[in-house]
Amino acid sequence: MRAGVLAAALTALVCTTASAVSVASTESPSPSPAVVQAEVPAGVTAGVAVFDRQTGTFTEQVNSAGQFRSASVVKLLIALDVLWNRSPDALSAADRARIDTMLRGSDDTAASTFWANNGSGAIVDRMVTRLGLTDTARPPSTHPGFWGYTALSARDTVKIYRHLLDSAPAATRDYVMGDLRQSTRCATDGYDQHFGIAGSFNRPWAVKQGWSGFSSGGCTASAATAAQAGKAAKAEQEPAGTAARAAAGADAVDLSRPALHSTGVVGQGDRSIVAVFTLHPSGTTYGKAYTDIGRLTRSLNVPGASRPSGTWVGTWGSGVRVRTQATTASGAMTTLPAGVEVLVGCQKRGQQVSEPPYVNDWWAQLPQYGGYMTNIYLSVPENQVPGVPVC
Repeated sequence: MRAGVLAAALTALVCTTASAVSVASTESPSPSPAVVQAEVPAGVTAGVAVFDRQTGTFTEQVNSAGQFRSASVVKLLIALDVLWNRSPDALSAADRARIDTMLRGSDDTAASTFWANNGSGAIVDRMVTRLGLTDTARPPSTHPGFWGYTALSARDTVKIYRHLLDSAPAATRDYVMGDLRQSTRCATDGYDQHFGIAGSFNRPWAVKQGWSGFSSGGCTASAATAAQAGKAAKAEQEPAGTAARAAAGADAVDLSRPALHSTGVVGQGDRSIVAVFTLHPSGTTYGKAYTDIGRLTRSLNVPGASRPSGTWVGTWGSGVRVRTQATTASGAMTTLPAGVEVLVGCQKRGQQVSEPPYVNDWWAQLPQYGGYMTNIYLSVPENQVPGVPVC
């Protein structure tokens, strides 16, 4: 009798397993993540999805269906809407230039032009239907012109990239991905946008980043460009607190806390799609958020990723410049967001720098910037960074 019961149980188990496999095989991508190793910094609310295109499975999922305000990540949908059933070659020179600067430099004015000309929230509605998005929604009715308030999730972002890489016409894929591979370190509004994916992995990668709710983002931009972009950001993305909190309560999407998002593809053949959405405590500086999303992204299991070597070190001060050589007379490549963590590859002696009461003639080589910064602004107790080799 026991043998008969055991045989029946085994038969039932085999049938159940076969049925489960059959159902799972029809879903794309697999909803079952590997062991999550994402390390979410204290105080940060995150939505994470990492999809391995080679195996067709997620390697990371943390709150992947959670809705965040998209900030500039929605520019992917704006661009795809413009290109739907249209070859990039058919675009006017003006529209092509707008898409290029919108995707490479995250230009807000270009996005606002497309938003106004192509139906505003209807753009999002169309793309939701076309791509089968489940967590994406147009901005709340209280803020119809704020394209950055479009609701978006990490798993829907994976769907957007999967469409772009696997379903979109080759000309559209190559054009959009080509722009994302040329992401500029300094966005047109003066924010350093090479955080998250771009700061955690060696190329090849392609990214579309997003930020909202910060007062400044370091980096180098001309005064005219920064002023114009800042004005556009205020007009299109950043209404002040009371209205933003009211809208968030109505639509269950937080519009008030500072947001920093990193999305894109990593590795040869664009093997992994990565989407990292984060919200930070009110008052968080850009440098702190930049550091936190970097730590979170570096903790992820990203198949095919190559990670840069070096030592991560905190910085202090504002307006700290990265220069071509280890002297203050050499050209300034960019400035660092205040208080950001940087990767130091090696260090060498150069021009002595004084910041009373400190004096230091050691300079750190920053491989991700291709330049040097004086060690005086590194948060270490000695002139040299312990354990970092001499260049």
